[in-house]
Amino acid sequence: MSDKIRVTVWNEYRHEQHNEFIAKLYPHGIHGAIAEGVTEHMEAEIRFATLDEPEHGLTEDVLDNTDVLIWWSHAAHHEVEDAVAVRVQEKVLDGMGLILLHSTQGAKIFKLLLGTSGALKWRESGEKERVWVIEHGHPIANGFGEYFELEQTEMYGEPFDIPAPDTLVFVSWFPGGEVFRSGCCYYRGKGKLFYFRPGHETYPIYYDQNVRRVMANAVRWAQPTEQVADLQIRQIANVAPLEQI
Repeated sequence: MSDKIRVTVWNEYRHEQHNEFIAKLYPHGIHGAIAEGVTEHMEAEIRFATLDEPEHGLTEDVLDNTDVLIWWSHAAHHEVEDAVAVRVQEKVLDGMGLILLHSTQGAKIFKLLLGTSGALKWRESGEKERVWVIEHGHPIANGFGEYFELEQTEMYGEPFDIPAPDTLVFVSWFPGGEVFRSGCCYYRGKGKLFYFRPGHETYPIYYDQNVRRVMANAVRWAQPTEQVADLQIRQIANVAPLEQI
């Protein structure tokens, strides 16, 4: 495996092209800010893919050369081709890491891998978000104290229609009294999946140093290991006994 983690950042890339405010906030696209944040904290080989490219930029070759896929989407979940969503699902089951950000809870790949609707409460009014660290020993929480805060965010609230996380790393609190499971880890097949809530497109979330640290930590955690990469777990076979019967 390469010394550098191979990261593909996938962005719907619609808001930045059609909304002047968001285009000024993210002049290189949300994907550009995400990539910049990851590479501030680690060495990584970055490539980009967007919705309007052929096969949404997620060809077999691209995914075969991706250790961790970061996914941001919001308004065009339905435009992702079913075949591409299934292709990504297969790659995760075979060991590729996946980081799902913010409103990707409505994406096809989210529903394929988690099996639920991802439904939640929301409110966009520029509220403060306090992100509490729940699992201090987890690699994604490395470098954090009890909590960190974001001054302006969109609120997400419970109930959040997801399966119970294998590890809950972060829980968010909002001034309206809502709480939300905002950092959730799952294992699917040989792959690892991390859902991270912050990231609404009208706020400078992906310039925040705490958010950038979380994403870099998540990339390190989600990368496949050599042992897992070589392990065959998705084949049903008639096998000989390990010991003489």
